[in-house]
Amino acid sequence: MSDRPTAAELVEAVAEFLAEEVLPTASDHRLKFRTLVALNALGIAARELAASNNLLLSHEDVTALARRIRAGDVDEQTLPLLKEHVAAKLRISNPAYLERYE
Repeated sequence: MSDRPTAAELVEAVAEFLAEEVLPTASDHRLKFRTLVALNALGIAARELAASNNLLLSHEDVTALARRIRAGDVDEQTLPLLKEHVAAKLRISNPAYLERYE
């Protein structure tokens, strides 16, 4: 068991601080924009932490698959595998984008 707060708890605490204390009081448009960018990045980090044990393909798997595709070694399971891999990545980086197409 790791010490507290966990990485996920830290990300959540910073996001809460930015959303509830910084953003509502920011009068400068540039500061508001940068705070929203930071909140988006923290959301991605939180989803990445939550999904870290559920990776469909490792970096090595993706590299090997790319080599196979370039070599023309593509079987009927490749496209569904790639679609699921991209969907898993979108669930982390931009789940709203994925929801529009499901």
